[in-house]
Amino acid sequence: MQRITRHLLVDEPETSYYVIRASREGPVVLVTAGIHGTEIAGVQAAERLRNIQLNQGTLIVIPTVNIRAYRRRERGKPDLNRTFPRRSSDKAKHRISRHLFALARRYQPEWCIDLHEANGFYRLDRSKLGQTLIAYPNQATVYTAKQVVAGLNQSITKGTRKFAVKQGKLYGSFRTAAGAVLGCRAITVETSMQQPRAVRVQYQVRIVRALLREIGLI
Repeated sequence: MQRITRHLLVDEPETSYYVIRASREGPVVLVTAGIHGTEIAGVQAAERLRNIQLNQGTLIVIPTVNIRAYRRRERGKPDLNRTFPRRSSDKAKHRISRHLFALARRYQPEWCIDLHEANGFYRLDRSKLGQTLIAYPNQATVYTAKQVVAGLNQSITKGTRKFAVKQGKLYGSFRTAAGAVLGCRAITVETSMQQPRAVRVQYQVRIVRALLREIGLI
């Protein structure tokens, strides 16, 4: 029997997060979406994940981190994904990122999965990030991402639409702050915005579920 509880990350505007605890102890995983308000598929995918059945561990889901930007369908001013701390001595530079990072410090997740969307297709143009999993450099993180991508790509027939794994640090981003400051295994999921929203949502859900299987929660 698992337990799902709702909490507030930020009270104005009201921003919820959900803690799903299985009856068995296990890894803690944090899934975030909506850091950029224009990236709708990640938000919708995260909402679907709220009711996932866990075998063990704890899953924390924040469907819409930047809810004001999401309601306006704007990326966000300033760009929230450039305001997270670069070092353990730093503070996040925005009220929402401070709350999110404080939450991550409190729960100490082993994994952070941040859902995003990008233009283009990486396999068609390496300057684009669409259809990638970007791992904060760590051998185990990269291995897990490659396992997930290999399984997912079996069902994608067109080569340019297949996913790829990248490694990268982007200081100020949540992925890099989680990896560098908290020591999490951190992955950013980037689906291509040149695909129908329903397809993007499906990919996001499938990727998170595959990662959770690899980690052992489901």
